[in-house]
Amino acid sequence: MPEITTAPLLLLLVGVLAYLLGSVPFGLVITRALGLGDLRAIGSGNIGATNVLRTGNKGAALATLLLDAGKGGIAVLVARMAVGEDAAQLAGLAAFFGHVFPVWLGFKGGKGVATFLGTLLALAWPVGLAACASWLVAAVLWRMSSLAALVAAASSTIWMLLLGYERMMFLGIILTLLVYWRHAENIKRIKAGTEPKIGKKG
Repeated sequence: MPEITTAPLLLLLVGVLAYLLGSVPFGLVITRALGLGDLRAIGSGNIGATNVLRTGNKGAALATLLLDAGKGGIAVLVARMAVGEDAAQLAGLAAFFGHVFPVWLGFKGGKGVATFLGTLLALAWPVGLAACASWLVAAVLWRMSSLAALVAAASSTIWMLLLGYERMMFLGIILTLLVYWRHAENIKRIKAGTEPKIGKKG
């Protein structure tokens, strides 16, 4: 963990603002704007980029991916620049919570993978790149976004340790556990051999 040097009330403000940023459901907004229907009634019902891809619109999926990742990244960078490293890590966690539990959607959000990776890239780009590479390799090998996400999350704390970012380990462990928790149903389907492949339409 980083040294806590910021006043508690300021950290609380950072957390609330980062949560609100993270809770913007870009996938839902984009699919509705493009007339692709209600994303929650398509495929898995998830609001993330993988499910947007199931509409068949690759551009919408890419935009969702970048914007969801940007939520975590922007929250971290702004908090770091305006306050400090302790606030940056808190902002990343809060943005992740916002995506997973958005107040605008009755706290029923996405699984947070893009936001997780965006947060890592902003906090420590070598770790973020290594986690993204882990996702890519797993996705190419198994063609399952969920499995790739689990591999990237599990490897992230290993990369933190190997690349000298031990002060991120506590946050990394929390985020990894949350990613696995949000993928509980996917894990069951992976074990059963019924998990859909990347690009499969809903």
